[in-house]
Amino acid sequence: MNILLTGKNGQLGFELQRSLAPLGRVFAVDSSDCDLEDSEAVRELVRRVRPQVVVNPAAFTAVDLAESHADKAMAVNAVAPGVLGEEAHRLGAPVIHFSTDYVFDGEKGAPYVEDDAPQPQSVYGRSKLLGEIALRQACPKHLILRTSWVFGAHGQNFAKTMLRLAQERSELRVVSDQIGAPTSAALLADLTAHLVRQLQQSDHASFPFGLYHVTASGETSWHAYARYVLEQATIKGYELRTSPDRVMPITTDAYPTLAKRPRDSRLDSSRFKRSFALELPHWEQGLNHILQQIL
Repeated sequence: MNILLTGKNGQLGFELQRSLAPLGRVFAVDSSDCDLEDSEAVRELVRRVRPQVVVNPAAFTAVDLAESHADKAMAVNAVAPGVLGEEAHRLGAPVIHFSTDYVFDGEKGAPYVEDDAPQPQSVYGRSKLLGEIALRQACPKHLILRTSWVFGAHGQNFAKTMLRLAQERSELRVVSDQIGAPTSAALLADLTAHLVRQLQQSDHASFPFGLYHVTASGETSWHAYARYVLEQATIKGYELRTSPDRVMPITTDAYPTLAKRPRDSRLDSSRFKRSFALELPHWEQGLNHILQQIL
């Protein structure tokens, strides 16, 4: 089986190279191999590789930068998934694509289900929603996996930033009124491999393609998340200037950003768990595994 994987150097793409390797020949590319802003280059890539499955974690994820680089964000996040879908559909290949909690405004007050109406509040969120729509229209055999707060041992993320700042500063101020579910890139990669394995064993006619929410179980705020990271680091003897009790809670309004974030981006993963008979571990479990690698 030929598997085309985009975004190989991202947090998720890095883990997907590991998890997909036993399932077939993985053609892993990044922006230096194929510029996703160039639709013709994307088409040429798919036609050359002729994949049986396309896995697309690649995205323009600089949420604040997207506000001033909307053209780039739209090209990568909105247009490219549709182009991948068109070319995959011609080959009869399914596409597994990753999306985000940022398609919602965060005002529901309860975990979002797949049937809730999206209301993105940023260029990034709008571009990712348009990418979902483009892929759905182009390729009926799609799996769109919305997830949130992704972290991994490879690349930059919130946990690593907190550890770095805690070495430099005696106090941290972290937003406490935004909640969600930190989700391990390794978990997402392993779940994706499970889906690809099921696709290999399926005639596709009865496969439950569609849109799914997929996050680790549990929930937390950025503030509690930061404290947890520092608590675990302290237990392991990691040298920090900031102690966990010196992580101060602040409101979103006290930390203005160019892009508006959803305050409550919890996603309900019940449909995914029912459809694929899987359980999703608590976010702390995945984070502990990553911290063992980076501490």
